[in-house]
Amino acid sequence: MTFATWLMDIALMTTFVTLALGMILSMVRLVLGPTAGDRILALDTMVINALGLVVVIGIHSGVQIYFEVALLIAMLGFVSTVAFARFLLRGDIIE
Repeated sequence: MTFATWLMDIALMTTFVTLALGMILSMVRLVLGPTAGDRILALDTMVINALGLVVVIGIHSGVQIYFEVALLIAMLGFVSTVAFARFLLRGDIIE
């Protein structure tokens, strides 16, 4: 095991733990959020953290399909955040 491989493994594990901690903290905000806006922001943050976790797993395993899954998560996360925000502002999603 070379130093570069060892350093990459440490960096990936640190990133994984940090993103998992961010996901847990976002989940707490999602449950305890005093307003609907806080809950929507927490949900969007959870989508970003999930996206990061999928990318880190893809880098660690070296499988290309994880990056395509990350693109799908990013698109669905964006659309769901816009739909929730529009529902809160107007009361409907499609006019």
